Amino acid sequence: MSIAAPDRLQHVFDAAFSSIRQACREQSPHLASREVGTITSVSTGIATISGLRGVGSEELLAFPGGVFGIAFNVDEHEIGVVLLGDYAHLQAGQEVERTGRVMDVAVGNGLLGRVIDPLGRPLDDSGPVHTTERLPIERPAPAIMDRGPVTIPLQTGILVLDAIIPIGRGQRELILGDRQTGKTAIAIDAILNQRGKDVLCVYCAIGQRASAVAKAVAVLRKNEAMEYTVVVVAEGNDAPGLSYIAPYAATSIAEHFMESGRDVLIVYDDLTHHARSYRELSLLLRRPPGREAFPGDIFFIHSRLLERSTHLSDERGGGSLTALPIIETEAQNISAYIPTNLISITDGQIYLSPSLFELGVLPAVDVGKSVSRVGGKAQRRVYRSVAGDLKLSYAQFEELETFARFGARLDDDTRETIEHGRRIRACLKQSELAPVPMPAQIAVLLALSAKLFDTIPLARMPHAQVAVHEAAMEIPEGICARFETSDKLSNEDREVILLIAREALAEFLPDTPKSIPLKTTNPVESTKTQKSQ
Repeated sequence: MSIAAPDRLQHVFDAAFSSIRQACREQSPHLASREVGTITSVSTGIATISGLRGVGSEELLAFPGGVFGIAFNVDEHEIGVVLLGDYAHLQAGQEVERTGRVMDVAVGNGLLGRVIDPLGRPLDDSGPVHTTERLPIERPAPAIMDRGPVTIPLQTGILVLDAIIPIGRGQRELILGDRQTGKTAIAIDAILNQRGKDVLCVYCAIGQRASAVAKAVAVLRKNEAMEYTVVVVAEGNDAPGLSYIAPYAATSIAEHFMESGRDVLIVYDDLTHHARSYRELSLLLRRPPGREAFPGDIFFIHSRLLERSTHLSDERGGGSLTALPIIETEAQNISAYIPTNLISITDGQIYLSPSLFELGVLPAVDVGKSVSRVGGKAQRRVYRSVAGDLKLSYAQFEELETFARFGARLDDDTRETIEHGRRIRACLKQSELAPVPMPAQIAVLLALSAKLFDTIPLARMPHAQVAVHEAAMEIPEGICARFETSDKLSNEDREVILLIAREALAEFLPDTPKSIPLKTTNPVESTKTQKSQ
């Protein structure tokens, strides 16, 4: 075995050092500062940290294990952080790093048809989300001069809303009522009715049960509505921080579409859980409580959220964002703190009555307590021409019906008003997941105004209404086109539609047409009759 020559060893060393020098020349040193803090305590959904003197309010902080948090309380000696994820593994003494940015979310067409959490992570089985753009979840609302008037209707497919409580594109219409009165059903029906109308939808579930969210997503998929819908979910067992940021993240996703000139509908289901999550975080961070233990800025967090919904001017692209926030009341108390706040922020409210729900009047919309302060200007004028006095007639009926229950003597005109009102109530009933197209709505409203339903027994009203819906398919296309453009129906158009409605209702008329007697002499019997109807 021969020993290597010294010159060969020298050659090896020269080659090694040459490679090192070449690598040093190619490598440029990069110095970056890292500001690191320390966790001092971890509690339910929050953490306190020290050592980050330069952190800003609502800045995003990185915790160990891929957990992020938002700096809420920025004090001199410690920082209160809202955690956004599973914090079970976090312990005192661990390092926390600044990110130098605020919380943002992925936006773009790649989100359509997907179910994501407020951080943009997919919750379905469709793989990763493919987007290239991101927007902060907190964004300033459009300036006044960047907004346009609400002039275009948003058809919900629900007769009582489109006819009496219309909603315009860019409007904020509150849906409120007690538990299990059909609030979510109205919102889902409105989403389903946007199919084929070039309106994108964002459904934001805040603090809902996983089973309820899965049911809503299944309904949307079954009716092919996920093609134009994004679902943002913060489940009830998630960290309260996720429930807090969920509506802001969903709004940023919707704003991206709006700023590109699209019409968007967003549903917040519901803001009661959002307010409670914020109250929980505020109390844990030792912020001073106010009315009902809510912090003093609870009005501000909802106003800065809902003011982002608007109709942009033509110079800004002409897009719109229509908001349907949902709120839950307790024992029909609409004068509670959170409901009154949101009623004052929004452009009207749809109130769902538990008493109507118990009577089987679905959707259980209380017409007297519901109002649309903007949508009337966006409502198609053909609706006004056929349903102008519908709300007044219904209100008169409800008042007279109350007197009738006490056995008062009623004249013929009063009896006729009550019978007509009962037919209005029957026509306003509508099955869930069954949006009614506009021609069918116009035909029913015109038949109501002409009192074609008044001689039909109440027991046969559902079938009679379905017959009119089916017959409305025979309305000539020229007349249907004028629904969109004309100020009101011409006499000729009215006669054509009424003729179609009369033919559809002919088989439901009694053999001997006569007014149905109203028995009101016995108040107990009258009450039983009302309950059966």
